[in-house]
Amino acid sequence: MATDTTPADGASPDDAQPRPPEKKTGRAGRDLPAAIAVGACLGGGVIATLLFAPRGWVAVVAAAMIVATLEVARRLREGGYAIPLVPLLLGGQAIVWLTWPFGAAGALGGFGGTVVLCLIWRLLSGGLTAPPVNYLRDVAVTVFLAAWIPLFGAFGVLLVYPDDGAQRVFCLMLGVVASDIGGYTAGVLFGKHPMAPAISPKKSWEGLSGSLVLGIAVSVLSVEFILDKPWWVGVPLGIMLVITGTLGDLVESQVKRDLGIKDMGTLLPGHGGLMDRIDSVLPSAVATWIVLTLLA
Repeated sequence: MATDTTPADGASPDDAQPRPPEKKTGRAGRDLPAAIAVGACLGGGVIATLLFAPRGWVAVVAAAMIVATLEVARRLREGGYAIPLVPLLLGGQAIVWLTWPFGAAGALGGFGGTVVLCLIWRLLSGGLTAPPVNYLRDVAVTVFLAAWIPLFGAFGVLLVYPDDGAQRVFCLMLGVVASDIGGYTAGVLFGKHPMAPAISPKKSWEGLSGSLVLGIAVSVLSVEFILDKPWWVGVPLGIMLVITGTLGDLVESQVKRDLGIKDMGTLLPGHGGLMDRIDSVLPSAVATWIVLTLLA
């Protein structure tokens, strides 16, 4: 006898069809299994590089800057911005690699050269017979992009050059991860008061408190036992990492809100694009270099 598959009264035909299993996501909106797996792979790669080939960190950051710049530039172009991609990519590599022989001066010089080249490139993009359209808007966004990604990334590279450079990068990464874990855990368990609902509705003041507690604790332990510096250096380091990490995430959230998108890319399952993963690391690299250069 054939089985009656007619839907019951009031039910739609779709209700009679099997539904694909939904992805498991946490209260913060992440695909947790994928996010954890990708995070573990990225963390393992960073650890292996710093342990066995610390100067390879320069190449890792340089490659990441290419991917992140391409992701954001593609989204901006979809939003109608004319981004001079070739000089931005080439200049971004100069910003990172010039730190090897010239340190912070190399990064600053590379950034200045990149800005000049991008200004000229965009000026001449339509030839000499017609003025470029939206020139001021496009070059302002391009300069912002050059600072936001490769220049900030160069500070992460600058951390690795001292004799204890690998340990300094570890302090950066451990502090950022601790801030993220503390904020996520406290936000999921206790989050009731939105911190910036107009920018990122899922962030809460309870989550920020969790970031501060775990971020400072891990930074203190990292500075004392990994970097072999006075423990108190970890206090300002932890505070700065939480502040810059949180603001870095909010800045990217606002950029995505302006562009009307959810993620910068799809490269990393559970995270979105690479820029969605390193948005908090980039400004935190600047903070870590400043704190450790001045105090350690």
